[in-house]
Amino acid sequence: MNYVFVSPYFPSNFKYFAIRLKEEGVNVLGVGSEPYDKLDPELKDAMTEYYKVDNMEDYNQMLEACGFFTYKYGKIDRIESHNEYWLEQDAQLRTDFNVFGFKTEDMANVKFKSKMKEVFKSANVPVARGKVIKTPEEAKALIKETGYPVCAKPDNGVGAANTYKIKNDADLDRFFETKPDTDYIMEEFIEGEIHTFDGLVDRNGDVVFMNSFIFDKGVMETVNDQLDMFYYSQREIPEDLKKLGLAAVKAFNLRERFFHIEFFRQKDQKLIGLEVNVRPPGGLSMDMFNFSNDLDFYSQYAKLVAGNPVEIDAKRPYYCAYVGLKQRGLIRHSHSTGDSLDKYGDLVVHHGPIASIFAAAIGDYAIVIRSPEIEPLKEASRFIMARENS
Repeated sequence: MNYVFVSPYFPSNFKYFAIRLKEEGVNVLGVGSEPYDKLDPELKDAMTEYYKVDNMEDYNQMLEACGFFTYKYGKIDRIESHNEYWLEQDAQLRTDFNVFGFKTEDMANVKFKSKMKEVFKSANVPVARGKVIKTPEEAKALIKETGYPVCAKPDNGVGAANTYKIKNDADLDRFFETKPDTDYIMEEFIEGEIHTFDGLVDRNGDVVFMNSFIFDKGVMETVNDQLDMFYYSQREIPEDLKKLGLAAVKAFNLRERFFHIEFFRQKDQKLIGLEVNVRPPGGLSMDMFNFSNDLDFYSQYAKLVAGNPVEIDAKRPYYCAYVGLKQRGLIRHSHSTGDSLDKYGDLVVHHGPIASIFAAAIGDYAIVIRSPEIEPLKEASRFIMARENS
């Protein structure tokens, strides 16, 4: 089985996809712009061959790489990056080489938030009122219906980049003066916690693993206000979230991939569908799957792709929490050494710096903690995130 792994070195923990695929007998063929001699030794060992391109944005170079692999190894069976940035290019390559998985024609529903809204509706998942707006007049007509505040974000965008919370007419004027030249969707601002429905789906569309994270605040607030991040996995997934999540997985026609679907949980406990991401959740979330279940989900994915039996026990013995600290202000308790690890070291399963490209969203330094009970994690997170001015 020939598996073309696009950008296999980024993020660094994704090397385990390649390692586990090789262990399942899959022929892993890497393509990227990073020089071969700078690759992680374990990643090098996992790949049969690595094809370096000068520029991954140049589709012709990516096309040539896959053409070379086809010539040398035969038909390509999978093309995947597991990376939001390359989703559309992955789909184009699958289309051109007739490879299983999302094709170009499938991308609109999973890349454009306005299209996602329609798919959610088709699955009877409630959504926020909103639409793509191009002019101040269209925005004001929507705001007349919803009232302030509203949220504006790129219709085709990743994370919280270039998002706006608009509270009044002055903010609205400023938005149209400063927004990037791209289509924006504007929606009523929903108050609530972000609850996710994540997991892994097999090639027939059946969910073989389910997870749910609860975030203490939205990514937009975390980025725009330079806040620390805290989120944790639930041991028991609420039935209403499971019902809507499974309906969304079916409506988006997901096959043989990880997914990350976001919902708002309002104060009245009602759920509102926010968006779907057809790749693993970001940061260290894949590793949190492993820590909360005492399983290796890189391995389970590799088994699934190779057509071997997956071995997933969904008992979820631990809550697992992520604490991401920003480099701002004065942290009351040392996190790299000393106070935090001395006091809560029995809960810590990972700690270390975060790559700068992710820092704005998830912090400069990460501490991952787990426990069979949630309260010790909340107590530890409050201690770890305490600052002198708080």
